[in-house]
Amino acid sequence: MLRIRLILLALFVMIVAVSAPWATSGSSEVPAYNPGPPAKDAKLPPILTRDQLWGNDAQFPYQMRAYELAATIPDVLHQQPCYCFCSRVGHKSLRTCFETTHGARCGTCLRELYYTYRESKSGKTAAQIRKGIIAGEWQQIDLETATSIK
Repeated sequence: MLRIRLILLALFVMIVAVSAPWATSGSSEVPAYNPGPPAKDAKLPPILTRDQLWGNDAQFPYQMRAYELAATIPDVLHQQPCYCFCSRVGHKSLRTCFETTHGARCGTCLRELYYTYRESKSGKTAAQIRKGIIAGEWQQIDLETATSIK
C-alpha cells in the first residue's frame, strides 16, 4: 500500500513539474510583443481582408469587423502582446494573429484587438495600450457589442 502511495505521489509531482511552464493562470509572464513599430523597410505579411475570411472564421460580424479595424492600426498591433499565448507557437505580437485566420477564431485576440483599436482612437500610445493589456483591461470587451466601437 505504501509503495502505491509513493508511486502516485511521484506521478503527481512529475505531472505538476511538466505542466507548470504551460500554466498561465496568475502568471506574470508577458507574451511576445515588439517595443516599437516595425522598421520602415520591414516586409511583414499583410493583415487579412474580410474577404479572405469564410466559414467558421466569418460567422459573426465582430470577426469580419476586427480584420477591417486591424488593417487600420497594424503598427500599434505590432507592439502589443497576445494573451492567448500564441507566441508559444511562433507569433511575434497581436498583429501576427490577424495576418492569419487565428484572430477570427480566438476570443482573446478579438477582445485585445477591439481594446487596442478603441484605446488607439482615444489617443493613447502603443505603450499605454500595452500597459492596459498587461493589466487585463481587454477582458472587459464584449464581442457582441464590439462592432459599435468607432
